[in-house]
Amino acid sequence: MIIPADAAGRAPLRTVLFGFGLGGRVFHAPLLEQDARFSLDVIVTSDPGRARAASAAYPGAVVVPSADAALALAGGLDLAVISTPPATHAPLALAALDAGLNVVVDKPFAHSPEAAAEMMAAAAAGGKLLSVFQNRRWDGDFLTLKALVERGDLGSVTRFESRMESHKPAVTKAWKKQAGAAEGGGILFDLGPHLIDQALQLFGPAEPVWAEVHARREAGGPDDDVFVVLRHDSGVLSHLWMNSLAPQAGERFRVTGSKAAWTKRGVDPQEAQLDAGLRPGDAGYGSEDPAAWGRLGVDGSTVAVPTEPGRYQDYYAAVAAAVQDGKPNPVDPADSLRGLEMIRQIHAGL
Repeated sequence: MIIPADAAGRAPLRTVLFGFGLGGRVFHAPLLEQDARFSLDVIVTSDPGRARAASAAYPGAVVVPSADAALALAGGLDLAVISTPPATHAPLALAALDAGLNVVVDKPFAHSPEAAAEMMAAAAAGGKLLSVFQNRRWDGDFLTLKALVERGDLGSVTRFESRMESHKPAVTKAWKKQAGAAEGGGILFDLGPHLIDQALQLFGPAEPVWAEVHARREAGGPDDDVFVVLRHDSGVLSHLWMNSLAPQAGERFRVTGSKAAWTKRGVDPQEAQLDAGLRPGDAGYGSEDPAAWGRLGVDGSTVAVPTEPGRYQDYYAAVAAAVQDGKPNPVDPADSLRGLEMIRQIHAGL
């Protein structure tokens, strides 16, 4: 289903997508294509197989092999979306901003806080939007939890447990095998921005007070098993797990309050749905099987809470409103910068 253009009939935001790996192919390109407020004009990938796949999936887009080739077309573009390895985020964003484009950057925002701050300064100086694709703010389970907290259904929350775990003994991407923390590599840079951002969104400012960072696949390699504790100014403790070698995944969320707890297994379905060709507006998009709904209450007396439909499309709708109408940035890069500062603290041993 195509989301219609706005009532004013304005031309769509002409977009270049840097990268056609998992992020570009599964998240960004489908979400941009289904919203008529955007046109996907240019796709950048140096991989011949990905280039063929991009041309087949998006015949209206020009597929080019390099950033230089894409930026040479910047005069006919409005927005750059960057979904490439973390160490390239800042150089590409700075080049796109210098070319006069608004910019969306995938997480992690950058490979270092200094690089992120430089990007933010460049965007402010040029009067351009710089936003971070923190899509997990629009996961259905997170939206459900946010509503429970805001309604007070849990009472006073004391502990927030959040996990993103999988079983992937083999690393399939060459850059992930090689990139260390200085280049934005490892699972803390990969999944930490999601889990930290969600915790801060729910419970406010925090400091990391404990962390366990391990490289299980290969000694001295990128971290793949991480546990972090945040202490929020509000008094809540957040326990965050990231693991690529978990034969059995733990609960996605477990939140303890003075009145009740809420526990939730399973993962938001949107990534799998987008990968399978389902799009926002299609029947069932974003909806979760009732068997996976979380349970609220006290042992012996719990009820299933319907999971809100996930809404990744809301992020890009808000990007369009920010660029065209001056509405708020859907993800303030300062939020993601704080997450990067925490990741640096953790890698430095707190």
